[in-house]
Amino acid sequence: MQKIKINHNWCKGCGLCIEICPKNVYDRESYVSTKGFRQIIIKNPDVCNQCLLCELLCPDLAITIEKKKIIATNKH
Repeated sequence: MQKIKINHNWCKGCGLCIEICPKNVYDRESYVSTKGFRQIIIKNPDVCNQCLLCELLCPDLAITIEKKKIIATNKH
């Protein structure tokens, strides 16, 4: 499972992550927050393929994707 984090203190709910995600990972909350918009939520974290588009294109830098650690093996 991917570790996706949204910093809701920074997110302004623009929805760019919803539009740009090729795997439909994000959605909006069903209610309006105290900030006056429907918060972005992670609805399908298991389908994230770590393309990082959401992290790279978030104008508020509110999304962080924990990268998978690749262990190099020495094959000689």
